[in-house]
Amino acid sequence: QVQLVESGGGLVQPGGSLRLTCVASGSAFNSHPSHWYRQAPQKKREWVAGIDRDMSKFYRSSVEGRFTISRDQAKNTLFLQMDNLKPEDTAVYYCNGGPGGKSWGQGTQVTVSA
Repeated sequence: QVQLVESGGGLVQPGGSLRLTCVASGSAFNSHPSHWYRQAPQKKREWVAGIDRDMSKFYRSSVEGRFTISRDQAKNTLFLQMDNLKPEDTAVYYCNGGPGGKSWGQGTQVTVSA
């Protein structure tokens, strides 16, 4: 089973940037699509971005053009570069992937506030 550990969250002002990192244990991580999800207070968890095995990238419409997903296969690491952050991006962000998409990280808090 793949284990995932996120980092990189924090407090940032509107318009600022953060880079989230997800480190995976096990080479199986690179053989499957990987995703970032987020969950705001009192809201359901929502999909944010995904990257397929062929490096195709997909984004929810509200973050397209501001967020960039990428992966470093040699380091079993997934990234989410977040630019021009808005208060509505505030949430706990989760990394997801591995066989069957069953592995989740513990989450990292992102707060966008003046």
